[in-house]
Amino acid sequence: MIKVMISVILSTMVISLLGLSVAAQTNRRAAELKKWRIHDETRPLPPIVDPGPPQASMPAPSDAVVLFNGKDLLQWTDAKGAPAGWQVKGEYVEAVDKSGSIKTKRAFGDCQLHVEWATPSAPTGSGQNRGNSGVFLMEIYEVQVLDSYDNATYADGSAAAIYGQYPPLVNACRKPGEWQTYDILFRAPRFDGDGEVLSPARMTVFHNGILVHDNQELTGPTAHKARPPYKAHADKLPVSLQDHGNPVRYRNIWIRELQP
Repeated sequence: MIKVMISVILSTMVISLLGLSVAAQTNRRAAELKKWRIHDETRPLPPIVDPGPPQASMPAPSDAVVLFNGKDLLQWTDAKGAPAGWQVKGEYVEAVDKSGSIKTKRAFGDCQLHVEWATPSAPTGSGQNRGNSGVFLMEIYEVQVLDSYDNATYADGSAAAIYGQYPPLVNACRKPGEWQTYDILFRAPRFDGDGEVLSPARMTVFHNGILVHDNQELTGPTAHKARPPYKAHADKLPVSLQDHGNPVRYRNIWIRELQP
């Protein structure tokens, strides 16, 4: 009995400490957002971390939905529901300028998403005009894709940034043309019957195997030069990949639906 009581007391203490830790992180993040303007050029860039050489493509687990298998875009449409206009070339699909973003036919909420991507091996342009694309959860919440290897831009728009909100903890970008990975754990926002936010969206992101966002609470939808508030939406929506005018490549895209 004494051991059980001690175990309960310790568990309660741990839960309390975790609650304080989460609250402290939330307050710190809120203070950070107030400190920096959106796309603030003076905001410190994340430190550079070498992720090591590219690794072999990660096979999809048995319970995953394969969204791109290197053969076709049957799982995708353009933004209006018509056939996707990107080009499949061997094992990868490449964004086509002015063809528009593409989105999955299926809708998803809470999920684990694996994406492999590469920017052009002969880079052109600078800042946001170099290897720009994006991975959108629910077509609303973006993890930025960008060639951030020896290419400075505003911190909240660099590779692996939760665009317009949070820079990655580190810059883990590989060289142009080398394959990179995003592994994203996404928790969709919840709304009540009146459209009020019950819980915000959250993301944990690994870039090339390195943690760059740790259960990060999103302020709302992705927008350019704005941080708009949440607006109630469906529990499940498509994943989309952005056409930003650069021939960014994607391969081996799969997703696992998670329980709430």
